[in-house]
Amino acid sequence: MATRQLDRSEWKAYFDRVSKALGAKLVEIEVASLDIGDQVEGEWIPFMGITYDHKNDVVEVALEGVDHLVRRPQAVYVDEDAAEGLRSLEIVDGDGRKHLLTLKTPLALPAPEPA
Repeated sequence: MATRQLDRSEWKAYFDRVSKALGAKLVEIEVASLDIGDQVEGEWIPFMGITYDHKNDVVEVALEGVDHLVRRPQAVYVDEDAAEGLRSLEIVDGDGRKHLLTLKTPLALPAPEPA
């Protein structure tokens, strides 16, 4: 497991690569800061993709049925593992709030047997 900070110049290309490569993942989003405490914004929602729009200075996390926006991102940290790949992302917004995205692979259950 290795956590590293991405340079702003890497954000768009990294998020594009993640969106294409992740496949079926579930995401839990937690937002934390001194003024609001820890707030769970979404629990284990199917991940659709992530992008950085430099014109509007916003990171958009697309989930099934909802989008999570991080305005004026200041820093992006990624936690990657050689075997599992991307495990989590932490994005710090312009107000100092931390948006933590934890990823997991859904449990693959065997198909039901015909009756």
